[in-house]
Amino acid sequence: MAQSTIEWTEMTWNPTTGCDKISAGCKFCYAEVMARRLQAMGLEKYTQGFELAIHEDELNTPYTWKKPKVVFVNSMSDLFHKDVPVGFIQRVFRVMSENPQHVFQVLTKRADVLRYYDSEGRLNWSHNIWMGVSVENNKVVDRIDLLRETKARVKFLSCEPLIGPLPNLNLTGIDWVIVGGESGRKPRPMKSEWVADIKDQCLAAGVPFFFKQWGGASKKKTGRELEGRTWDEMPAVSLSLS
Repeated sequence: MAQSTIEWTEMTWNPTTGCDKISAGCKFCYAEVMARRLQAMGLEKYTQGFELAIHEDELNTPYTWKKPKVVFVNSMSDLFHKDVPVGFIQRVFRVMSENPQHVFQVLTKRADVLRYYDSEGRLNWSHNIWMGVSVENNKVVDRIDLLRETKARVKFLSCEPLIGPLPNLNLTGIDWVIVGGESGRKPRPMKSEWVADIKDQCLAAGVPFFFKQWGGASKKKTGRELEGRTWDEMPAVSLSLS
């Protein structure tokens, strides 16, 4: 558990850590860089660096939070990695459903695994679980269709790092879109017209749009304004989960 500087969430919770690269968006993975740093610092959770690791003890953590939280699940991994047992994924889902006062935001690039487990009836979608897929360029837009086919109550897209245009998105059944540029010392460019086009598509479809950052080595320097304002829209569901 950790407080998060990610603009669209409040904190992170990592029942698994580590991953491997499967598409272009993974090239400069921030989680991999962070895991190496934490390994060098001697943190027990990262003794294996960025190799996949399952942390059973983390399943107890959400029960200890006294106030409602918005939580990004597995910021340092992918819950639907092929080597994470489906039984463990189900246990994570059980923890989330048993803590309905919190919003849990789950994000994956492995939409095929997500869709398969859902089609087999192995996932219990409580109202407070938001399910998203990463869509960094037009080569992986099929992830949106796979997400749309699931029974998740709230579905979202994370177009970050956005490394190509995404014209003519099918936003049917999508509740939220996040866009952001790549961070780091050598970020791949994100054109302003790509961002504006996605924003316009969201406005036309009535889908909340969140612009996270322009990217680069310094987020403060590049900022997060688009067309003279910030875009911090969220899904039109109650965060209090009453």
